[in-house]
Amino acid sequence: MKLQHFFLLNLAAFVAAASSQSTVYLIRHGEKPDNGNGLNAEGQQRAQCLRSAFGASSPYNIGHIMAQTPKSGMSFIFSTGYRVSFVPIDRQHGSRQRPYDTVAPLSSDLGLTVDISCDRDDPGCVKDVVDGYQGNGNILICWEHDALHDIVKKLGDSDAPDYPDDSFNLIWTDPYPYSQIASTTSEDCPGLDD
Repeated sequence: MKLQHFFLLNLAAFVAAASSQSTVYLIRHGEKPDNGNGLNAEGQQRAQCLRSAFGASSPYNIGHIMAQTPKSGMSFIFSTGYRVSFVPIDRQHGSRQRPYDTVAPLSSDLGLTVDISCDRDDPGCVKDVVDGYQGNGNILICWEHDALHDIVKKLGDSDAPDYPDDSFNLIWTDPYPYSQIASTTSEDCPGLDD
């Protein structure tokens, strides 16, 4: 009888732990100008659209937002609890800032700080953050599209897809245990994704 009780308690703990794991949503940064850094007008419109697409009244329940570390000529050191990172002081003049610019309005609405602790080319860092996330809600990752494949693969999908070069609107849904993209949907931004 004690053995059955022990087994049931362990099974209940395992089910509770597995069910509390977050879903990861992966998106590409907003549209970019032909030359230079930042977002073009459509990209800025997309950043505003994400405020409703992933906002508090959406079904996504976002509790953590990640964007790749922007680059600039100046940086400082900080620690997120996951790792020590070099982070640009002046994101406005650096490259690789589009993912941050894309999710900044949403993060402000949700009262979240964008986690920029991982470099674009470090999917292992993203995996560490996802695996170490203890908060409430799900995780939104906004990145350069070419690196999304590597992130999904590092999370556990051995057959990770490539994000299409000509798309800016796709949402990849990667539920725990992150072994495959369960669905691909659209952000449905009016005037952009019609």
